[in-house]
Amino acid sequence: MWLPCRCAAKYVAASFSRGVSASFLHALRRNRSSWNAAAFMPESSGFEGVSGRDALHDYSVSHSESFWAAVARQRLSWIRPFDVVQDCDLSQGRISWFEGGKLNVSVNCLDRHVHTCPERVALIWERDEQGSEVRYTYKELLEMTCRLGNLLRRQGVKKGDCVTIYMPTCPLAVASMLACARIGAAHNVVFAGFSAEALAERIRDAQSSTVITVNQGVRGGKITELKRTVDAAVRSCPSVQQVFVAMRTEKQVEMTDRDFVLEEEMLKEDVVCEPAPMDSEDVLFLLYTSGSTGKPKGLVHTQAGYLLYAAFTHRYVFGYHDGDVFGCVADIGWITGHSYTVYGPLANGGTTVLFESTPVYPDPGRYWEMVERLRINQFYGAPTAIRLLIKYGDQWVKKYDRSSLTTLGSVGEPINTEAWEWYNRVVGEGRCPVVDTWWQTETGGICIAPKPSEPDAEIVPGMAMRPFFGIKPVLMDTEGKVLTSNNTSGALCMAQPWPGMARTIHNNHQRFIETYFQPYPGYFFTGDGAYRSEKGYYQITGRLDDVINVSGHRIGTAEIEDVVNQCPAVAESAVIGYSHSIKGQGVYAFVVLKKGVDIQEADISKQLNNMVSEKIAKYACPEFVQFAKRLPKTRSGKIMRRVLRKVVECDLDSLGDLSTLDDPAAVQEIIKGHEKLLSK
Repeated sequence: MWLPCRCAAKYVAASFSRGVSASFLHALRRNRSSWNAAAFMPESSGFEGVSGRDALHDYSVSHSESFWAAVARQRLSWIRPFDVVQDCDLSQGRISWFEGGKLNVSVNCLDRHVHTCPERVALIWERDEQGSEVRYTYKELLEMTCRLGNLLRRQGVKKGDCVTIYMPTCPLAVASMLACARIGAAHNVVFAGFSAEALAERIRDAQSSTVITVNQGVRGGKITELKRTVDAAVRSCPSVQQVFVAMRTEKQVEMTDRDFVLEEEMLKEDVVCEPAPMDSEDVLFLLYTSGSTGKPKGLVHTQAGYLLYAAFTHRYVFGYHDGDVFGCVADIGWITGHSYTVYGPLANGGTTVLFESTPVYPDPGRYWEMVERLRINQFYGAPTAIRLLIKYGDQWVKKYDRSSLTTLGSVGEPINTEAWEWYNRVVGEGRCPVVDTWWQTETGGICIAPKPSEPDAEIVPGMAMRPFFGIKPVLMDTEGKVLTSNNTSGALCMAQPWPGMARTIHNNHQRFIETYFQPYPGYFFTGDGAYRSEKGYYQITGRLDDVINVSGHRIGTAEIEDVVNQCPAVAESAVIGYSHSIKGQGVYAFVVLKKGVDIQEADISKQLNNMVSEKIAKYACPEFVQFAKRLPKTRSGKIMRRVLRKVVECDLDSLGDLSTLDDPAAVQEIIKGHEKLLSK
């Protein structure tokens, strides 16, 4: 694996001294006693009548073009200025921002920072082996990126091609993404836990001729044979002509004529790589996400709008300041890793952590030992990991110094109240705001979050709360009409475009229109349901396909899970709907208890039903409560509710591909538990 030149390593590279473009000013730290819009956001000095956060948000929505034009000019380095701020029509699914402008994303993420602070740490690679982190400066990351960019060019990768990256979270994966951006190629990062079949499907759809991978992955003390997976995948991918293999371990793997050792080839290249001028709307990357049809959707994100939105949200949602260490523990194979491990922090000249391990390796204190050792300021993780760590007790958190933390973030699914309160009270010691962020692969970046807000503004546990700048959410009823009142629920849509949103589905724009713009013409349909409180705050109630209809009453699964998880004995839960001959649908709850709980399951079931009846309604009470040691999850930590539904429906022949699960054996445990419950 490529290591920085100051490290004792097999592969050592020369230093890089070339820098282009100018640096940009960062927002000043906010005065806690009086909110100063211009100090908070320098661009706002040109926005007439703006005196606070709420006024700034109102301006960003009502004067969208002037707002985003000012932000784009201030925060991105342009080769050629843009002529048109936006040309969008949501009724037709047409989205275009900053037309006429030219820039290079890698220059914005690297060169301009090398020009002003070459020795600033860009990446801290938190390797699976605890305590063996490696730091990379901006100068070193730029050198690595340039060598890799030159290698790709020499091997025939051209502007507009798409390179598939199948790697764990590591510096060479980041350099691979940035190298593609530098030479004008798109990248298609595939989560390194996907099976050969899933990888092959994505390679074929992206039409990649080049794949970058590693010999082996290391995670949680276990070795995964990633090169072997790539070998199996490319057998059904005739477009693949070359595979570059980085050496994460010393294990030699079988190499064919199309395979090259990445580090050896990089050493042959120059440390200067001319950046390609890219149009604002040229493709930056594809990222595949699941679709209701079962075929993954290759969502397309473009250059300027995506980068601007990722950087802008990173700075303001998390309160990021120069010198902070940002710890997003998401895998780079997901949009969170793209936006808040790579592009957002690097565009802001930040120091970002690449987390290769798991929350419980070598013990449940891993996150918090890392926070102490690396002095992390903002920590961004998933509710499922938080709920997992609750099971192990507070001692694993309190063992380590967390005084460096200033903000805690939650991403991936709605966070339940108990997990939020534990995160806030135990991890953050009651002094760190918890930002429960709502966004999607489709949105490119955070759209609803408690921050930024007025100083000392309230944060409600378990609510995403406030729309970000330029975001205008609306709730729609079942007839497609906008719900204008508060204290109401509906389908969450966006009433106007924003720069970070996806532009299309690769090779299938019609599916893009049908999925996101036809359900509610003139609006972007998120697929999620939401509740708007009396104060106008938003709470995500779950996917609309995760809404259960019990005797005509619609209830979100996330809402029931939130109540169930408030039970002191419960570590986490998953609620699904199942067919009921009288009610239409019934409620089925899977429950994982905390370690050491010594209460009869029947008593806990009764307690849960009482809680749901009290906090929601009797109709929302689970008809079945199945206790399990664990829930089937993907490697990224998401509960596979699709699998749980199939088990409850006794449709075991349609479980589908289970290779992406962290431990497929968990499914067999669920099946046996279901059979046992039915036999009672």
